[in-house]
Amino acid sequence: MNTLIRAAATAAALATMTAACTSSSQTPPPKASLGSVRLVSYSSCDDLLSGLRERAARNVTAYGFGGVMPFAAMEDSARSVTPNAKANTPEHSTTNVHEAGVDEPDMVKTDGNRVITVTDGTLRVIDTATRKITASLKLTDDDRPGAPADLLVSGDRALVLMRGGDIMYKTAFAPPSDTRYILVDLADKPKVLSTIRPQGSYVDARMVGSTVRIVTRSQPDLTFPQPEEGMSEERLRAANEAAVRRAPAETWLPKIEITDASGAVKKSTVPCERVSHPADYTGTSMLTVHTLDLAQGVTSAGTDPISLAADGDIVYGTGDSLYVVSNPRWWMPLPRPVDDTPAAPAEEPTPEEPAVTESAQPKAPPEETEIHRFGIDKPGAPSYIASGKVKGRLLNQYSLSDYEGHLRVATTLTSEDGRSSSSTVHVLKADTLARTGEVGGLGRGERIYSVRFIGPVGYVVTFKQVDPLYTLDLRDPAAPKVTGELKITGYSAYLHPASEGRLIGIGQEASEKGRTLGPQISLFDVSDPASPRRLSQFFQKESGSTAEWDPHAFLYWPKTGLSVIPLFQNETSGALVLKIEEAGVSKLGMIKHPAPKGQYQPGIQRSMIIGDGIWTISYEGVQVNDATSLSEQAWVPFR
Repeated sequence: MNTLIRAAATAAALATMTAACTSSSQTPPPKASLGSVRLVSYSSCDDLLSGLRERAARNVTAYGFGGVMPFAAMEDSARSVTPNAKANTPEHSTTNVHEAGVDEPDMVKTDGNRVITVTDGTLRVIDTATRKITASLKLTDDDRPGAPADLLVSGDRALVLMRGGDIMYKTAFAPPSDTRYILVDLADKPKVLSTIRPQGSYVDARMVGSTVRIVTRSQPDLTFPQPEEGMSEERLRAANEAAVRRAPAETWLPKIEITDASGAVKKSTVPCERVSHPADYTGTSMLTVHTLDLAQGVTSAGTDPISLAADGDIVYGTGDSLYVVSNPRWWMPLPRPVDDTPAAPAEEPTPEEPAVTESAQPKAPPEETEIHRFGIDKPGAPSYIASGKVKGRLLNQYSLSDYEGHLRVATTLTSEDGRSSSSTVHVLKADTLARTGEVGGLGRGERIYSVRFIGPVGYVVTFKQVDPLYTLDLRDPAAPKVTGELKITGYSAYLHPASEGRLIGIGQEASEKGRTLGPQISLFDVSDPASPRRLSQFFQKESGSTAEWDPHAFLYWPKTGLSVIPLFQNETSGALVLKIEEAGVSKLGMIKHPAPKGQYQPGIQRSMIIGDGIWTISYEGVQVNDATSLSEQAWVPFR
């Protein structure tokens, strides 16, 4: 049987880590006094080790860190000023992001003069005037399709974020991580300036100005003893707990490897004094926030990392704050791995180690969402601000909104037997994440399908058989309230602000019994919060759209009311082009990419407006269509 986690690092790397535990030129991030909610920096490596050992030992299972299998849930367009924009740069759309001025990673970016995209491990630059690929750079080492990747661009610098194995749990089935953050110079011929390989998996990133904050999640780099034939789960867990209690500090401290343009490699570890922890934590995971100014590149401080002994899988950013949120997992027991190799005896605890107790299969944790806030209003490493908890589960980053000193959080709480549920909007003080107010009882027996906060107003959609769209008045943080409700069939999985008093919803139409029938795009009149109503709906049966769960796939151009969403059907795929006006939604047509010989129509992933053209992107290439007639103007193949 393979080891559950990668084996220990080399002796040289361990020496580097040990030095990091005792001294560092980096200063620890500032502490914050938060009243009842506090984040605490470890006072020393001994303090860190004892705390992490104890917490991790409590949470280790017969199968390592994560003895249950989590199910992964699927998950206003702002314009940005591009640093190298030219005087004659054509008008263009940008990535559909949650907060204005906070860019989010995506597979394609444009500054109006160039389209930069990364697919199958290759970065390509397309000139928008000639509509030709002017440069490309392969970022993978072989001919296999590249790992999924996103990018951020500032001026002539691009940061490619390549996803490795997603470390949501650590078992024999966890894939190896090959997470890489690659800084590329786009001037003239693209070239790699630096490659950053962090320990763990890429969670998400946000960019304000040219400064990127990247969140990485890691788990202890620990090899558990192999089980003996016929060992009970209780004995397996006891052996794993003993291994945890013997592990050195380096097991938890996140490691980073940076390769510069010359090929020189620098290895480092986050020092103990730059690791903090909330009052309640498991010791089984670590969040690390890396800082990289694309304009300056990787400096002597590297990525200036700080770490928090916590977990996280959702990132939400504003101009001065970065929130990392950890959702509760949906758990089920894992099957016991089959071991065909000779088993080594499990090591027994030494006399000085605490005695371990046998326990049954761990129970699912309470359905609570942990929220961690970092301050990013100053250059350099973020500062820890606060941690807090709310009951229930978040849908995605749009369930969060930082507004006028308060954080609004929308969650669904399901009973332990799974037979009942309801949703709540919690209002927390942003500086402490302590509770200010809440409004609950939304969608009893249902769960949240979409959320949108727009200033002092909130919109929440819940669904089981019908779709209540709730409008909420959030002007008084201590007393938020529901002001209106609209019940219709189907649901909206993504909500987008349109003109004043109008809201666009993208989701699924459904029968009166709740059976989904196909994508629908609705236009709501929300000018009267007490009486929201649907003005128009476009319904496309027997198809689907990624825009339902990926807002980056949705394009809305307010100037003309043009909207484009990916659409896939049985044997054909393309992009649906709509016109969304003050009182209605109408179809203009479909855009399709050429099908490779003998293959299906390629699925369109993204769309953009550049000048008078609609640019659509698939894994096969880029197509340009006239924004008025939809006639094809150019095809730029990738292969």
